[in-house]
Amino acid sequence: MKKAVFSPLILAFLVMIILVVIPNQWVERMIPKNRVSQAATELNPFMFQGKYVQQKMLKDSRYLPIYGSSELARLDRFHPSNYFKETGAEFTPFLIGRGGTTSLTHFLNFAEHTKGLKGKKIVFILSPQWFQPKGTDEAHFVPNYSSLQGYDLAFNNSLDPQLKKKAIKRLLKFSPIYKDPILSTIYKAEITNNHWARKKGAFVRPLALAYRELLVKKDLYYTLAGGHSRKREFSQEVKNKTWKQLADEASHYGKRKATNNDFKISNYQYNKIRKMVPSLKGKKGGASYGKSIEYEDFQMVLDLLKESGAQPLFISVPVNGRWYDYTGFPKKGRTTYYQRIKKQIEAEGFPVADFSSHEYDPYFMKDTIHIGWKGWVYTDKAIKDFYDGNLKKLETLEN
Repeated sequence: MKKAVFSPLILAFLVMIILVVIPNQWVERMIPKNRVSQAATELNPFMFQGKYVQQKMLKDSRYLPIYGSSELARLDRFHPSNYFKETGAEFTPFLIGRGGTTSLTHFLNFAEHTKGLKGKKIVFILSPQWFQPKGTDEAHFVPNYSSLQGYDLAFNNSLDPQLKKKAIKRLLKFSPIYKDPILSTIYKAEITNNHWARKKGAFVRPLALAYRELLVKKDLYYTLAGGHSRKREFSQEVKNKTWKQLADEASHYGKRKATNNDFKISNYQYNKIRKMVPSLKGKKGGASYGKSIEYEDFQMVLDLLKESGAQPLFISVPVNGRWYDYTGFPKKGRTTYYQRIKKQIEAEGFPVADFSSHEYDPYFMKDTIHIGWKGWVYTDKAIKDFYDGNLKKLETLEN
């Protein structure tokens, strides 16, 4: 009986030891050469919470990284990943982000890849709903937090020291960091002049280095295993059209998809909230995206991108004006955000495609907050102009 119980445990332990001691180079050789291209639309958390795939992607001029959140997963025919593949663009969008991903998560990811960002064109899609008064919370931060990126930040000596300290102070407010006895000790030592705190940080540093190596190994094995492809919608109807013709096509398509409500929301998405709609009328009075801790987190992103020498384009997405009016969310609480975020980006010298004037544009949004059919056309055009170096008319469909 004891043999039957312990044999699997001993075997599992031996397998674990073997997996740990295998040299990283051996694991890398086993990773398929097409893993990066496969990961471009998988939106696999193991990919963007790790670093191997992104390092390879950033070195490859064929890829244009697009950072965002849940809107990236809406892979209809007008989505950048599908549109640019169908039209034979010279670049391939590489999607990084998922629901709940906000500025702080992106900051950690960018900090992991500062060397690869130098001179790299990237696209960053902003969502107004990130800018809640208290900023990102535990429920959104925890699932998107990467231990590997957290530990690598501790040993990152290339970042501006003041920016690094600012980030550490912010990160220490979240449970995955302050509940990690090793990482929190190192972080606290980084931001204090206390002699004993710094001594403790030095003492646990070897443990942190060893654990980081295990996380690197884990990332390689996840990369080796790969992810699952997502359902994508391709259509030749997006080919050989002017931008205005494509926008008309997107409007007609959206009209067919949104027929059971007055908010121009897709039937599929509206059916999810239909029962709650009456109870939400007028419930957002006094709300605003104009004041939020998120602006400070986003400033860290801007500072890091500027320091790393990245070349970003920011996409400022609107909300569904009809829906927000219905819920009583004040117009001022939205326009203050649009104006503030644009000013913040432009103050750093970065371009921004500001689509805030499209709050009431039918089928620009797919639901209450996510960019949709027509919105993707405007986004595609802005991305193409940005890639080609034409920054004069990012926000319009003029050629």
